[in-house]
Amino acid sequence: MSLESQVKIFKWISIFEGVSFLVLLLIAMPLKYIWEAPEMVRIVGMAHGLLFVAYIFGALLLFKPLQWKTKTLLIVCLSSVLPLGPFYVEKKYL
Repeated sequence: MSLESQVKIFKWISIFEGVSFLVLLLIAMPLKYIWEAPEMVRIVGMAHGLLFVAYIFGALLLFKPLQWKTKTLLIVCLSSVLPLGPFYVEKKYL
């Protein structure tokens, strides 16, 4: 697989991970705690968890091919726990 296609896949994972985090925070969590409907947290939470793991794994795979410094890898990985972080990474580092 070419580096270009690896980066493209990581961009999509980054976007989906960011969207799933926002859906979890802004829709699923209020449904659970305000309207006592926890079902969506289970579904969105699982999807977000899988995307989070894929995001971290993708960042580790791209570390050497993109010649990121360790600091850049840390920024990319830490951005995954910020609500808009993956979008920042997608624009700045990819």
